[in-house]
Amino acid sequence: MTSRPNQRVLYVVVCGAGPAPYVDRLIKQAQQRGWQACVLATPAALEFIDAAHLEAITGYPVRSHHRKPGEPRGRGLPRADAIVVAPATYNTINKWAAGIADTYPLDVLAECTGLGLPIVVLPFVNAALAANRVFARSIQELRAAGVRVIHGPGQIEPHPPGTGSRLVDTFPWHLALDHLDQHAHGPGA
Repeated sequence: MTSRPNQRVLYVVVCGAGPAPYVDRLIKQAQQRGWQACVLATPAALEFIDAAHLEAITGYPVRSHHRKPGEPRGRGLPRADAIVVAPATYNTINKWAAGIADTYPLDVLAECTGLGLPIVVLPFVNAALAANRVFARSIQELRAAGVRVIHGPGQIEPHPPGTGSRLVDTFPWHLALDHLDQHAHGPGA
C-alpha cells in the first residue's frame, strides 16, 4: 500500500503490555479520523499482538526489526507525520529516555524525537514501577524533548500491581488521538 495524498501517516509503536492485543482499536480509531496507520512492535509486543490481523487492517507489514543487509526496501513504510506509543511500558520509556536504541522501534523513536515529530505516549505501568525515581526522570526527560506523555493525575494514572488485566478493556486509546487532533501543528505540541 502506498501513502494516499493528503492522508496523514501515524506510526503506532506497540509494547508488550496488557492492552497490546487490542491495539487494533487505536488503529481503527485513527483510520476513522483520517490517519493511515503503520505498526511498529517491540520484540516483546510480538507475543501479545496478532501481526497478520494488524497487517490486514493497515495494509503494511508490522515492523519489529531492522532490515537485513541487502534486503530490499520493498517492506518500507511511508514517512510518519506523528507517532503514538501505546501501550508504553516501563522498559521502553526508560530505554528511550536514556537514548538506548537497541530495537527497531526505539531507533525510530530516537530519530523522530530528534526530528521534532509529534509523539504521544500512553503509559501502562503499575504504581510500584511508576514510583521508581528512574521512571519519573524518564518521563521528565521525554517531556523536555517535546514528547507528550499522558501520565499523572487527571491523565493516565498507574494501576496497583497485579490489577492491569482488569484495565485492558478500558485503556484510553482515544487520548493520544485527541491530543494529536488538538495539537498537530508542531513538534512536542
